Amino acid sequence: MAVHRQRPPSLLAQPSYLASQVSKFGRQRLEAELAERGLRLGHQAVLSALDDFGPLSQQQLADALDLDKSHLVGHIDELQRRGLVTRAQDPADRRRNTIALTAAGADMVGELQPVAAQSQEGFLDALTPAEQQTLTDLLRRVLAANDAERWGAP
Repeated sequence: MAVHRQRPPSLLAQPSYLASQVSKFGRQRLEAELAERGLRLGHQAVLSALDDFGPLSQQQLADALDLDKSHLVGHIDELQRRGLVTRAQDPADRRRNTIALTAAGADMVGELQPVAAQSQEGFLDALTPAEQQTLTDLLRRVLAANDAERWGAP
């Protein structure tokens, strides 16, 4: 006999619970796609940030991704071993390392972008494309407001 899973109605009234559960589905789909390439979500985040912003210090990268530097270092180490990023001492500040994409890293980003997009579309199939865009816009607005509250206006 099939077990029907019923979520608690009191939780279904909480946007943070809903966002967490929906995020879990999206993450699981993307994690499976990344695992086929020997990557994890943190790797994809680092590669995407470097592609978007160019070379960054480890601190700038940690700030951009809202990651603790200790977690970030592991991702960078693994990506560097795979030849996807470089880590070089900043000539202007020898205490700081600058992380940059290699050509192979840029190629990997190009490979991952359509995979990530398809993965996201797949888990949002219950929504029309217009609704998916509205959801993305609303989530971006909530994130920006919370970022501003946390760190101040840019």
